[in-house]
Amino acid sequence: MIIVLMGVTACGKTTIGKILAQQLSLPFIEGDNFHPKENIVKMSSGVHLTDEDRYTWLRALSNELHVQEQKKGAVLACSALKEHYREILQQGVQKKIIWVYLEASEKTLRERMKDRKGHFMPEELLRSQLETLEIPAYAYNFSVEKDPETIAKKIADIIA
Repeated sequence: MIIVLMGVTACGKTTIGKILAQQLSLPFIEGDNFHPKENIVKMSSGVHLTDEDRYTWLRALSNELHVQEQKKGAVLACSALKEHYREILQQGVQKKIIWVYLEASEKTLRERMKDRKGHFMPEELLRSQLETLEIPAYAYNFSVEKDPETIAKKIADIIA
């Protein structure tokens, strides 16, 4: 089973993903760790990524998902903002990926971004992510206004 927690920056993909992975006894994959250094530098400088910038990153994640599918599966935290990006991720996986969209108000996202320390994504890139986001009709949607443990449990109950 491959589960992708998707959404814009600061929606809780990593926090909820780690909890969900533990609940399901699956490995957790932090999508940000697969970005090439050039992407991190670009985003840290307040420059949004292009589709071309994201391609290498998405292919690397797709390959990792393929590896994990051969084992027992995984939970991936990845923005996966566009349908095209989700198609690239799916290419490495034989079975259908379970997509979980984590949604939050822009106000909540901005508050979270101000509170987090040491993350490369500056607040000024949030608007471009929100404008780029294509919410998939086939994803399970969860508001992140509740605590992460409750959200992860609800996700696990639905997909397990």
